[in-house]
Amino acid sequence: MIETLQWSTLAICGLIAAARVPSALRGENRSLFYIFALMTAAILLSIEAPYVAVDTALGGVNLANLLLRFIIFAAIYFVGIRVTRGFGAEHGYRLITGRIGQAVLLVVSLLMLGVFFLMDTAGSSAGLGAVAGKDHRHGVLVEYYGAAGRAYPSYVSLVLLPAMVRAAQSRLPVLVRLAAGLLAVGGVAIALTLLFPLVPEEWSAGKFIVNYTAVLCFVLGLALIWVARVRSNKSYKPKRTSTET
Repeated sequence: MIETLQWSTLAICGLIAAARVPSALRGENRSLFYIFALMTAAILLSIEAPYVAVDTALGGVNLANLLLRFIIFAAIYFVGIRVTRGFGAEHGYRLITGRIGQAVLLVVSLLMLGVFFLMDTAGSSAGLGAVAGKDHRHGVLVEYYGAAGRAYPSYVSLVLLPAMVRAAQSRLPVLVRLAAGLLAVGGVAIALTLLFPLVPEEWSAGKFIVNYTAVLCFVLGLALIWVARVRSNKSYKPKRTSTET
């Protein structure tokens, strides 16, 4: 079930990213293409076989996991900019791009890097399962590392949540409200990842479901915003009259 969810999410993200290529080449809404491309790369690196292949090329010390974390940071940062601008959430935009947002990103990144280099990360292992299994110390450090990696996406998601809830309850077009609802659900799912250390080991499959629910909601929500914009542009496109040549 987990592998099916991973590969199906990868396929959806990849297809949407590919569909955005022509528009990106024309210089239209390139930020959307970057978001979908980054999400596709993140999902690819979360799957065992591609992860091991990439990490082996990087030296087999799980640098691919560090790369994955920073790809997620970049993706959620661009999502935050795109969504706050699109929905006119000026306060949220400042909290993400201003001094507070920059400080959160810097602190979280430094903590994550610090914990990563405290570990013996030899041996490619998606999710750092093999690293955590080395001894109790490594198990604790992997938990701290994971918590740091989840902190920044959760911060951005919580910043976006109020604007998404308001938009979902507004009188905006149906597609836009549905998109806002999906983004809100995705934001809640990401925020729930902060509770992962409290989740019993036997419920580990639930962590995957929460993670991929968040990704799918963000991807589908952004895709709906794109569709709504395309439909709006077509609706307002001036029609040629019989007097035009």
